[in-house]
Amino acid sequence: MSGIDFRKGLDLTNPHMVNVMKLIQAVSSILLFIVPPFFFARFTFTGNYGYFLGFRNAEKANMYILAILGMLMAMPFVIWLGHLNEMIPLPESLTRMEEDTVKQLTAILKVKSVWDIVLNVLIIALLPAIGEELFFRGALQRIVIQLTRNPWVGIVLTAVLFSALHLQFSGFLPRMFLGIVLGALYWFSGSIYTSMIAHFANNAVQVIAASYAPEYVEKNPQTPVLAAVASGIVVWAILWYFQKQSTITYSKVYETDELTSTNQFIA
Repeated sequence: MSGIDFRKGLDLTNPHMVNVMKLIQAVSSILLFIVPPFFFARFTFTGNYGYFLGFRNAEKANMYILAILGMLMAMPFVIWLGHLNEMIPLPESLTRMEEDTVKQLTAILKVKSVWDIVLNVLIIALLPAIGEELFFRGALQRIVIQLTRNPWVGIVLTAVLFSALHLQFSGFLPRMFLGIVLGALYWFSGSIYTSMIAHFANNAVQVIAASYAPEYVEKNPQTPVLAAVASGIVVWAILWYFQKQSTITYSKVYETDELTSTNQFIA
């Protein structure tokens, strides 16, 4: 879940201004993250562009449920990483930018009715889940894995870029970890639906929680260390099980008869 940087001095108490911010959030998700991957697929692949971007069934049907479960079970570890991240000093300029982002998110997530929550889930949870997964996992991760010829290196490097490009450095470590999990879910399942569903589950829980407990937009809730450790172990076990079930390999994805020097990007 991310916010858009707007000019300082905006009246965040004005409902009309907040609605404009939500509209900009939705349009930017579409133009910045959903449209570019399809152009990428169009110019680098001949055939089924959706299939190229990952729109295909997961290797196993249970991977969809396990992806959601893994993302939800990751939350205690993610929160603990957030506390760890808070110990890293940031330059004053970044701190001010983070404060502005928090104010904007607080204004956007303020709700008066259940319909506000539904709208926020669509704009702040669903659209980013679709767009960011297409951009970072469907396109960028595919490029980085081919360049490095190593799936895990590609997954981690893409996760670093995924976190950095959000420009919210107080949450860099937890977002990078989530990026690694999402990248692994996509790679081992072979389906972008898997990571989209998991990403949406994570975003939706945050949006709904912030609607009823807005104080957690500014700070992470306290999490026992043992809960964080258990969370990390469970996520590792789910990813291990994903890998165990998967038949995806580098050669299966990239070294096929359908990919030739004229329809694949050059590594």
